[in-house]
Amino acid sequence: MAQARTSADAPADVIIVGSGAAGGMAAYTLTKAGLRCLMLEAGRDYDPQAEVNMFAPESDAPLRGSSTPDKPFGYFDATVDGGWEIDGEPFTNREGTDFRWWRPRMLGGRTNHWGRHVPRWGPYDFKPFSRDGLGVDWPIAYDDVAPFYDRVEKMIGVNGGPIGLENHPDSPPDCLMPPPKPRVTEMLIKAAAESVGIPVRPAHTAVLTRDMPDPVAPRKACFNATPCTRGCTIGAMWQTTTSFLPMAKATGRLTLVTDAMVARVLTGTKGRVSGVEYIDRKTGKRQQVRARAVVLAAGTLETTRLLLNSGEAGRGLANSSGQLGKNLTDSTGATFSAYIPGLADRPRYNEDGIGGQHIYIPFWDYDRQKRGELDFARGYHFEIGGRFGIPPMGVMPRVWGGDLKKAVRHASGATISLVLRGEMIPNADTFCEADPQVKDRFGIPVLRFAFKWSRHEINQVAHGRRSAQSVFEKMKGTLLFDPNVPPEKMMTAGGEIIHELGTARMGPDARTSVVDSYGQAWDADNLVLMDGAIFASGAHKNPTLTILALALRSSERLATRIKSGAIA
Repeated sequence: MAQARTSADAPADVIIVGSGAAGGMAAYTLTKAGLRCLMLEAGRDYDPQAEVNMFAPESDAPLRGSSTPDKPFGYFDATVDGGWEIDGEPFTNREGTDFRWWRPRMLGGRTNHWGRHVPRWGPYDFKPFSRDGLGVDWPIAYDDVAPFYDRVEKMIGVNGGPIGLENHPDSPPDCLMPPPKPRVTEMLIKAAAESVGIPVRPAHTAVLTRDMPDPVAPRKACFNATPCTRGCTIGAMWQTTTSFLPMAKATGRLTLVTDAMVARVLTGTKGRVSGVEYIDRKTGKRQQVRARAVVLAAGTLETTRLLLNSGEAGRGLANSSGQLGKNLTDSTGATFSAYIPGLADRPRYNEDGIGGQHIYIPFWDYDRQKRGELDFARGYHFEIGGRFGIPPMGVMPRVWGGDLKKAVRHASGATISLVLRGEMIPNADTFCEADPQVKDRFGIPVLRFAFKWSRHEINQVAHGRRSAQSVFEKMKGTLLFDPNVPPEKMMTAGGEIIHELGTARMGPDARTSVVDSYGQAWDADNLVLMDGAIFASGAHKNPTLTILALALRSSERLATRIKSGAIA
């Protein structure tokens, strides 16, 4: 897919910053509505059909595909020119903080490397303050978002089945593709977990289980053979580079410029913005482009950095509330594994399946939480791991040669993991700000982070560990973690789950929030934010489906306003 153009001279109604989930949805929706869009992507051009190597064995790669500083998720991972550390583009932490910021620098952004787990958020997730008095409520409710969930599930292709649990809304019958059957290990987990009162349900995953025809971007059903994280030449895994972007390009109304590092949003008259200034990453040349409206979809923290570095020096743009940079959250993360002797030496089945889990454990303990019987607010879920592969070193004997081969075959497929992902409640100790001293290689001030888990998140992980242990004990497993280690020692660092949300939250008024329920800045009505920055809170459920639903909702409203003349 030849997409990139080197000129941004074409007139545009809307400038879209970022080409990931939200930017892709904005480009697709706005161009379909007849508007001319200029998309600026900070990273390189990327064509999955030309660049993805789906079938090469790890043994063909340097260091047998192992992680390296520039390829932290392995040699064949789809993300190129990005990661935790980028040359010349640092970020900083306040003393005592260990926050990590993952940044893709490529067309399609994080949709080239993501978990594809797309649960719907529920009624409690949009009204958390009303339930437990912590944080704030969103200015919208589940019923406002549900029609957009319905449409997004059909647009991107989601497989899954009914959940039937409190705060886990089911999709209408025609929204989902059939789910894959549970694997052997997953059936064992289901039996064990449900015997101790923990429900297991089909996962909702953005991987096609049947073909999705389209005259421009046809996508094929997954053939269950290669890792999704490498990218997908057949489009089974949803990425903007194999769906929304070629579709938008086919309208003739999308101009796409890659290697365009946006430095700031330009302000105009009457309290509006007029465009953006970007830097060509290859030449260093600065260029200003203008349009009737600007959409920021650069990713939660990059969007907020842009606003902090725009407008009034020291205060930023769209920050009359003083909330810009505050309310940062990430998902909690912890992994609990066990070796299950009963699975050793089991027959070799073809149970590859789609990328990721086929079933998962949604949060189930709302009743006890409501009665005050839990020592934490909000929820978590378990994602399930357990496939044939190289066993962990902890279960291997110290043998060599033929004995080692026998030991590997014996233990392969006998290790199961329950991977916790939970909600973090915004707190005053966690935020980002423009570093007053450090700039990147383009001369743009970098972000500086402060981050701290509260007792709610720590107790939540402790509860998850006890739950995982009870499931493993039912399977007569040997724990591969220490149940006595303080939970805070087992938790991932802030940012490590790559679910950053908040920092430019939506709300009911300009006094307490940065944007309204459509992502429209209170201080500039032609500036619309469409990524995770606008989230008022971050449920334990993965955020991408909600980002897409809100971006669709905001894009349609923006199109209506422009076409009606409300934005001249």
